[in-house]
Amino acid sequence: MGHAGFTGYGRWSDRNWRNVPGPFYGALTDTMWHLLAEAPAHILCDDEDNSQGFVFRQPMDVAAVECVVRAAQLDCYLGFAHDGDQHWTVPEVRRWWRERRRVAEWINGVLPKWSADAGNPAAAAGLRAYAAYLGGELADDLRLYAFWLDQRRSPTSEERLPEL
Repeated sequence: MGHAGFTGYGRWSDRNWRNVPGPFYGALTDTMWHLLAEAPAHILCDDEDNSQGFVFRQPMDVAAVECVVRAAQLDCYLGFAHDGDQHWTVPEVRRWWRERRRVAEWINGVLPKWSADAGNPAAAAGLRAYAAYLGGELADDLRLYAFWLDQRRSPTSEERLPEL
């Protein structure tokens, strides 16, 4: 699916492992934390030296897509991409879900440091949001995404969603 006005050069092979499955992802970015203000409910940065961005919550409506696209356009390397639907498969989504403990461990390891950093409270808030999402509604969102990947349409209310 194309998104008007967004040209990202992120490559699937370079994507940050913290990205949740979905069409948008961060690969080799140079966010320097300024993207958090554009899409705080969707984009975070890792704790490595170059603070690369990743999508921790896929946008689910037009306003959220616009926020993510705006943030992605600000990345000086244009390292975000929106071709994840061409790469994710239902088995890969399930594998990511099975390995989500790695993300939770990363969050738990970084959160104390970022919570103590008074200079960037948005980063700690974003980590807490990611942790809550990981332990909450992400499972349902991934089941919907898996259905979409398999059927290329949204499910009806009578249809059963795939298991993770």
